[in-house]
Amino acid sequence: MSTRLPAVTVVGSINLDIIATTDRLPTAGETVGGGVLQQQPGGKGANQAAAATRLGASARIVGAVGNDASGRLMVASLSGAGVDTTDVTVLDGDATGTALIVVDRDGENQIVVCPGANSGFSLGGVAFGPDETVLCQLEVDLPVVMEAARQASGFFVINAAPAMDLPAELLERCDLVIVNETEYELIPALAAAKLVAVTYGKDGSAMFEHGRRVAEAPASSVTVANTIGAGDAFCAALVLALRSGHDYSTALAVANAVGADAVGDASSQPALARLEEYVATVAAVEVAAL
Repeated sequence: MSTRLPAVTVVGSINLDIIATTDRLPTAGETVGGGVLQQQPGGKGANQAAAATRLGASARIVGAVGNDASGRLMVASLSGAGVDTTDVTVLDGDATGTALIVVDRDGENQIVVCPGANSGFSLGGVAFGPDETVLCQLEVDLPVVMEAARQASGFFVINAAPAMDLPAELLERCDLVIVNETEYELIPALAAAKLVAVTYGKDGSAMFEHGRRVAEAPASSVTVANTIGAGDAFCAALVLALRSGHDYSTALAVANAVGADAVGDASSQPALARLEEYVATVAAVEVAAL
């Protein structure tokens, strides 16, 4: 088993998150007052790249921002987290992507994404090495994800969110697909995929091979502050744990622990411990259970 974490290249979205925190989420046509407003770095791609570096991996991101103050802030934030931003394109004609988010007191959220520059970039000039793990999501245009799948020769992963129908060519190329339980139901073709990790919130996570449940791990109990970045932290941790040689059950347990830390942090790009610390904690729990 490798003690050195693999290099990860994230092809994905970079957003400014504008978050309103309220006691409860509004219903259709309703106005809810008393909210608290904040802005912070976000986007599924950026969140996953930042999580990977905080877990101790070498990570770069391929994406785009607008030539605006928000874009400069997002790139500076990623660089500050240790992410290689060399392949972030600055587009003059588009605004930086923005996510409008409402979060209630229990951490549940509603999100509207305005993609902006995330819809305007290509992979021209970007190369992937054979030892790189490539991690994509679906907040960028599908043709970009398809091109990444064709170019990448190493381990290729998609976090299939937001849910959409995926071309057969793409699913066949995926070494791993990561989704939550709702996305798993919305993408029937995943039942035939070679390897799919599914998260179930407080009920933990499971791994499926060609639709057969082959491993699972319970969730950690935690006080919820914000669920926005938890799934992204889970994705980064699961990929790193699997690529480090851990078995499915251990990798899921480690990713669950990382996701629990993320849920307890109000940031979309939360502070995290090194992956080996989560691995050690999981191992200690397993020993105690014997």
